[in-house]
Amino acid sequence: MSWFESFVLGLVQGLTEFLPISSSAHLRLTAAFAGWHDPGAAFTAITQIGTEAAVLIYFRKDIVRIVSAWFRSLTDRSMRSNHDAQMGWLVIVGSIPIGVLGVTFKDQIEGPFRDLRLIATTLIVMGIVLGVADRLAARDETGGKHRAVKERKSLKELGVRDGLIFGFCQAMALIPGVSRSGATISGGLLMGYTREAAARYSFLLAIPAVLASGAFELKDAGEGHVSWGPTIFATVIAFGVGYAVIAWFMKFITTKSFMPFVIYRVLLGVALFALVAADVLSPHAGESAG
Repeated sequence: MSWFESFVLGLVQGLTEFLPISSSAHLRLTAAFAGWHDPGAAFTAITQIGTEAAVLIYFRKDIVRIVSAWFRSLTDRSMRSNHDAQMGWLVIVGSIPIGVLGVTFKDQIEGPFRDLRLIATTLIVMGIVLGVADRLAARDETGGKHRAVKERKSLKELGVRDGLIFGFCQAMALIPGVSRSGATISGGLLMGYTREAAARYSFLLAIPAVLASGAFELKDAGEGHVSWGPTIFATVIAFGVGYAVIAWFMKFITTKSFMPFVIYRVLLGVALFALVAADVLSPHAGESAG
């Protein structure tokens, strides 16, 4: 991988990680359209450490408060009813599905799941799911002529059941094209949570999963499957761009609809199907390891 490729891929990772459009799909598509080798699941996992570092800094006050309360709850029984302590446990519970499924389907994630036809399918299907969830949330928030405004749930109402559902939604993002934030936010909206609550828990839930995945894949870099220099460079780029994107996105969702992302996903998926059908792009373009 060249330094220019790592710069572009790091930029793409930072721009797409927190938006509900799938960073892994865009890394895969960028390589395919440019005629480069597929950067691979290991490169994706390691560069996501950069974007998760942006989450750690952006939500640093929340994270310090949650971690502190969680540790205190281990020895202080009175702290176990504290919301922040409970959030610590719920992040752990919500991380179980992606951990189990990630190990179970590792070979598929690094192989068949990267087929461009599958990516096109998940872009469209999950785009439609996000659109439906967004419309339901908008209906609750605005009410209507014959419908009163319905109050949506905050994170204070999050329990083990919903935490696990969030976790299974996050695990769906093991398939490129689904989108970690898109799946978890959609799940949260369908369960009745506000946009901000769904997004906030989505980002917090991603921290242990992404850091563990990146650490697990570091061994591939050491074995020569990933070039250290370009990969670290891409990770740094992803961090800087990702921080700016997450700050913008958290403000965006408080007043705006997800429909622009829904339309983009569907159009991109349809265009990808058309290019593959016309033999302009092979479904396995750039799949060989570089």
